[in-house]
Amino acid sequence: MKRRRRTEILINGSQKLVEDMADCIKDNYQVKVIQEPESGLVMMKVRETSQKSLFYPGEVLVTECKVQIEGRIGIGIVTGDQPELSYNLAVIDAAYEALLPETIRWMELLLENEEKAIQEQRAADSHSILKTKVNFETMDV
Repeated sequence: MKRRRRTEILINGSQKLVEDMADCIKDNYQVKVIQEPESGLVMMKVRETSQKSLFYPGEVLVTECKVQIEGRIGIGIVTGDQPELSYNLAVIDAAYEALLPETIRWMELLLENEEKAIQEQRAADSHSILKTKVNFETMDV
């Protein structure tokens, strides 16, 4: 599983799962903090759809953290002021980079359980929004 997909599942999924995964690593391995969780601003990049050009509508507040486990560096970056989440994401990322045995078991947790739950929640949200959609062609004016 690629880092981007894994991180997206972890950010959008259950925060309890993220804490449990990070605690599993913190209990069994030495975690060296390279960069404490700190806030910063990042330029938000958007692609304009008609001309396919890039533009920067503004800045986004992010929290970033870096840790090292077994000589491998992990990075956790999240939007907003979320130091605990960025630290836990960095620990999980470092565990994957170090190919720790715990990460093999996490694959099914993330793919089978969390990703399905996220997709179901998004489908339910989409369905509830579509219920309010107005069809102007059938309205009597």
